[in-house]
Amino acid sequence: MKPAVGNDQIERDVILFFDTTLRDGEQSPGATLNTQEKLEIARQLARLGVDIIEAGFPAASPGDLDAVRQVAQTVGVEARLDKFGQMAPPPIIAGLARASQHDINAAWEAVRHAQRPRIHTFLATSPIHMEFKLKLTPEEVMAKVHEMVSYACSLCPDVEFSPEDAGRSDPHFLYKVLTVAIAAGASTINIPDTVGYTTPAEYGQLIRDIRAHTPGARQVVVSCHCHNDLGLATANTLAGIENGARQVEVTVNGIGERAGNTSLEEIAMALYTRRQVFEVDTNIVTQEIHRSSDMVSRYTGMVVQPNKAIVGANAFAHEAGIHQDGMLKHKRTYEIMDADMIGLSRSRLVLGKHSGRHAFRLKLEEMGYHLSDEDLGEVFFRFKDLADKKKTVTDNDIQALVADELYQPPETWVIENVQVQCGTGLIPTAVVRLRNAQGGFVRTEAGFGTGPVDAIYQSINHIVDVPNKLVEFSIQAIDEGLDAVADVTLRIEAPEPVGAGESAQGGAGRRIFSGRGVDTDIVVASARAYIQSLNKLLAAREERASDVAV
Repeated sequence: MKPAVGNDQIERDVILFFDTTLRDGEQSPGATLNTQEKLEIARQLARLGVDIIEAGFPAASPGDLDAVRQVAQTVGVEARLDKFGQMAPPPIIAGLARASQHDINAAWEAVRHAQRPRIHTFLATSPIHMEFKLKLTPEEVMAKVHEMVSYACSLCPDVEFSPEDAGRSDPHFLYKVLTVAIAAGASTINIPDTVGYTTPAEYGQLIRDIRAHTPGARQVVVSCHCHNDLGLATANTLAGIENGARQVEVTVNGIGERAGNTSLEEIAMALYTRRQVFEVDTNIVTQEIHRSSDMVSRYTGMVVQPNKAIVGANAFAHEAGIHQDGMLKHKRTYEIMDADMIGLSRSRLVLGKHSGRHAFRLKLEEMGYHLSDEDLGEVFFRFKDLADKKKTVTDNDIQALVADELYQPPETWVIENVQVQCGTGLIPTAVVRLRNAQGGFVRTEAGFGTGPVDAIYQSINHIVDVPNKLVEFSIQAIDEGLDAVADVTLRIEAPEPVGAGESAQGGAGRRIFSGRGVDTDIVVASARAYIQSLNKLLAAREERASDVAV
């Protein structure tokens, strides 16, 4: 069986996109994903054209191993369309593993069902990590790298090795470690700036020196993995490409631990927009960028900041008069790329309260959504309700409705009714009726609070009875106007670790759970967001219980 990434790809000027949204991205506090959500995101990443999907860290827990296995068994064997509309092989499915037989066995068990599996193993090489975390000498680290990469290669034809914290490692020691990894069979060597410490000049020089001073480096793929602690992840990755790297490790919306990872959409559009500078190509279907961004944002509950490059709400907005005047005269005066290149094209089909189901389906398909009859019915019901309340239903409104309806966790509790009473001189009071989706029974409770939202949450807590603390609450309008749809995002903290086991870096299980809710009524939107976060917490507790039972 030949390696999934051959020498022909090393010499071609094609940048391979290794997406780690489902692994490094999910390690963001609150970015809790269940197996079904991971599958949906993996399918979208395949449509987006990513070359490698790092589906998770299988050794973390039986649940994570099963999620990676399911991605490998589905997305990892399904052909897809490339950016030219031609049939293309499925993406490579990778699993992360520490340099230990236990982790490597778990990763192989999870990814081996894919048509093109990969094991990604790592070991720290910086002095501070070797001394204080690993408690190994440099000689012991090199021996372990040889042993574990060799073992991984005995199982899987495609093995990637990463020297963790390479950005703070001694370059000469790094050359030795990478030489050992390549000799042991690694076909990709990834250079992580694990703590986002390097500058573009330093990182670019590091990539160039590795290719120049490491025997065999020009016969394997050199990869970049940059964190954004100093806001330099994209710049560092582009510097790596300029100096010979041909794989980039990225996440959608740049999510990840601490300040996040290199943003997929920023690298993809930088290489597309400035292709005369970088002179490289990618396999990314750029028209799927916006939908991918929205899906990841909705599932993880991590809101994209308005001024975020490429996918932020303001990325293609022009308010200053001089900018608007220039845009009217020639759009390239202030816009260096077209919104439709990332899937943000606005259709001419305008919908209102008299629009029928067929017109609504056509509108969704123009926007890139292809729904089942069941999903269409649910979203259409929400649309008609909204159209009765708003004179104009915008594309942003429709997109928010689709996301709010489809990107939901497994539902333990469903909102049946919300009623509040508040105002000057009144004690904020709420009555909430919830239906248990599993048992089918309905419960109604009343609660009091410092405001209407607090009163609703107190009512819900009487019914659900799950200890938690609200740690973040925000609300924004989808569009302008007094009748704008409200989009509420919140995070709750569980009193004890629930969900996944430890992370690859040794962190504890997840404790933060996010929720998002959309409605013209901010009180209802707030209730939807809270119920979603509680359903995520309950699902994680159930998953943890099943893991312990196994």
